[in-house]
Amino acid sequence: MEITFYSTNSKYNIIMRYHGMVIRPPSEAKSYILQVSYGCSHNRCTFCGTYLDKPFRPRNLDEILEDISLAKTQIPATRRVFLADGDALVLPTNRLIKILDELNAAFPHLERVGLYANARDILRKTLDELKTLHEKGLGIVYIGLESGSDEILKSIEKGATAVEMIEAAQKAKEAEILLSVIAILGLGEQKNSTHHATETGRVVSKMNPDFFSMLTLMLVSGTKLHAQWEAGEFQLISPEEMLTELHQVIENLNGLSECVFRTNHASNYLPLNGTFPQDKERLLAMLDDALAHGRDALRPEAWRGL
Repeated sequence: MEITFYSTNSKYNIIMRYHGMVIRPPSEAKSYILQVSYGCSHNRCTFCGTYLDKPFRPRNLDEILEDISLAKTQIPATRRVFLADGDALVLPTNRLIKILDELNAAFPHLERVGLYANARDILRKTLDELKTLHEKGLGIVYIGLESGSDEILKSIEKGATAVEMIEAAQKAKEAEILLSVIAILGLGEQKNSTHHATETGRVVSKMNPDFFSMLTLMLVSGTKLHAQWEAGEFQLISPEEMLTELHQVIENLNGLSECVFRTNHASNYLPLNGTFPQDKERLLAMLDDALAHGRDALRPEAWRGL
């Protein structure tokens, strides 16, 4: 499938080839998105509908190199690249090195390449492999922790344990690759809300990421979790309960060193930003204020996801 989009420099009208839905983290908004695989190798998380339209497979290397060559002529000033789809780090290291080498040759101002990674993708790579990828330009990996609770990770079929998440984070950091961790409010329902929040705070503290962001659960039609909700087997918590849960997560974040925190994703009811540890009390106070003012302080339901 071909789509047309525009770079931040309006003189470029860029035509690139993409297959199916393609997503990227909010922080990669100005990056050149290069699709190096289709879908997600795991693709069983009950809440995720992103890659239901396509089975996982690596993209043809010749096509990838053609896209890089095309981008070189149209967006030569590229400074950041994001490798899509869902877990590009699952690709063999030698293939990733070839792609990174081509990107470095094409873009003389390239500063950083990023990608999504499953915890087990990182653990399968040797430390030397990760260090080599970092030397070639892999600057940041985004890991979906979702929850610090093993019970909840099992229920959403995440395919990794909290211990594996911590080990993967520590390994990425040892390779000097920046780490961005994502978790999701609401996965524990009301009955396990406090457990979800406290365990997420505990595990993120042990992961000690450079960036940490929280999303708020939005049910997606066609997913297993949506079907469970329709059958009455899963209960959504209220917006106020989501904020209470976020408050509990932040209360349990300890020992972080210069971790940039954001809730700027469109799914969230309240955008927050700060840096841990210095902004912890300010963020808690902002949540207290929002909870005191009720729904008027929150993003309207109709605006979520926009």
